[in-house]
Amino acid sequence: MASKGTRVSSLLLYRGIRSSMPLTVAQPLSSSSPRYQCQHQQQLRWSSHSPLGTSSDPPRKKVTVGTLRSMYKKSEPITMMTAHDFPSAHVADAAGMDMILVGDSLAMVALGMNDTSEVTVDDMLLHCKSVARATKGAFTIGDLPMGSYEISPEQALATAIRFVKEGRVQGIKLEGGKEMAPTIKRITQAGIPVLAHVGLTPQRQNSLGGFRVQGKTVKGALSVLEDALAVQEAGCFAMVLEAVPAEVARIITEKLSVPTIGIGAGNGCSGQVLVQVDMSGNFPPGRFIPKFVKQYGNVWAESLRAIETYRDEVKSRQYPAPEHTYPIPKEELDAFIEEINKV
Repeated sequence: MASKGTRVSSLLLYRGIRSSMPLTVAQPLSSSSPRYQCQHQQQLRWSSHSPLGTSSDPPRKKVTVGTLRSMYKKSEPITMMTAHDFPSAHVADAAGMDMILVGDSLAMVALGMNDTSEVTVDDMLLHCKSVARATKGAFTIGDLPMGSYEISPEQALATAIRFVKEGRVQGIKLEGGKEMAPTIKRITQAGIPVLAHVGLTPQRQNSLGGFRVQGKTVKGALSVLEDALAVQEAGCFAMVLEAVPAEVARIITEKLSVPTIGIGAGNGCSGQVLVQVDMSGNFPPGRFIPKFVKQYGNVWAESLRAIETYRDEVKSRQYPAPEHTYPIPKEELDAFIEEINKV
């Protein structure tokens, strides 16, 4: 029985990877030996969870605040994209985004909430960590959620520190204009870069009467400009200008000495940002899309097609095909059947 037992295969776990190994005693292999490397490569190849892979291109230099300032001085548009998890950050970083924002919009697009007021600091930190693990080149920003910074500059600084230490982002974003200037100053004095956000501030939609365009009147445009100048003076390295008429946004941008990142504010800003789910088309037909969004893809349709095809092939037993299964030597299979028949 002992000799037959050596032919019976067992499943061993190696770093979460299934590998078929005979029940025989052998001397440990050196990690430098060709046999070890061959077996190790096979184990990795047979993994049920394949890695996302690495780019064949050389890694790009990490984007910093200094990089963004240099781009601004050269009038080179700055690209920013939202991401809410490892895969969305991985693709945004691979695509060469200058900045990746872990926006509180993840409340709706990732967590299925009604609006951004529901998302918590702990929610945001979890997603920031995931994004940070995937982002190697872009400058990462974490969005402070409603209720985590408005009470006092000290509260805001404490939250910002958590985002950097726990969330592993390089900077934070917060909404508000003149009234948030002391808070921005407090955070920047502590050495944390701040991306300001003026114009339409979604966290305050209830006081604004909904998601309304800002700066459409002389008084409104002057108010947005005053906010922009105030947050610049407070020390923000850049600011988001949201839902502001293009002409107004262009004039405000020209009056500032820091970059503006537009969203629904025309192409006269120093850069642009979009929610990845919106611009990639990762949503079902009929979903409301803001006017300023250009849909560059249709991820929903492609994913739906792939999943429906998988469903159909499983139902018809077309999948898995022989090329998707692992082989076993005939003599081992015969021996296995022989052992089974003895039971």
